[in-house]
Amino acid sequence: MILVDREGAVAILTVDRPDAMNAVDVATLTQLRDELRTVAADDAVRVVILTGAGERAFVAGADIKYMSGLGVGEAKEWGALGHEAGRLLETMPKPTLAAVNGFALGGGCELALACDIRYASSTAKLGQPEVNLGIIPGWGGTQRLARVCGLGVAKELIFTGRIVDADEAFRIGLVNGVHDPVLDKAREIAELLATKSPVALRVMKQLANRALGGDHTANLDAEVESFGELFSSEDAKEGLAAFVEKREPNFLGR
Repeated sequence: MILVDREGAVAILTVDRPDAMNAVDVATLTQLRDELRTVAADDAVRVVILTGAGERAFVAGADIKYMSGLGVGEAKEWGALGHEAGRLLETMPKPTLAAVNGFALGGGCELALACDIRYASSTAKLGQPEVNLGIIPGWGGTQRLARVCGLGVAKELIFTGRIVDADEAFRIGLVNGVHDPVLDKAREIAELLATKSPVALRVMKQLANRALGGDHTANLDAEVESFGELFSSEDAKEGLAAFVEKREPNFLGR
């Protein structure tokens, strides 16, 4: 199941299947997709954290027993469900953070990769071991891992199925930092981001997601266009005025 906790403007979604090291089955992944839709549309939520229950696992992977009985059509549906959850994490108009508190393998690593920022506990283990099952990463791993870590690192990890510890994950850029307790670090950054302008964060996320794809000149043109348009927002007026008046801004997301 997915637990949802609201701490002010921060929503914490916790994958809670301790008997399966938080591996996701159809019901859990469907609920995660639905909860992500809800927080994505909720203007009261400014930042989302994804984590796993307990200290052993973030999401240990997908339900292999279930996957072993899938036909082609069913496998495509299962992949599409994972992609939908990942797409929500990647594209919702607010920052998403992964607090990787243990094993994040296969689909678990892919869900973390879909988040904007990733922090790991010192005991975290991350990787894409699907090759050992004769399959490939199916929830974005072949694409997002390369964007995050570079193509050479991504190919080595997905070709070999090698699992990396927290220190190596930080060294190769797979996570942004290693902290214990990791959820406390994610909360700290989430609370900081919740004080920023939701309008500016939304636009920056959209532009940053374009950075490694499409035409570079077109992306720069989109940036300057968005930069100018933001000056009509209440948040921009508030932020600029607050700086001049030497006070903290109060951003309302308009």
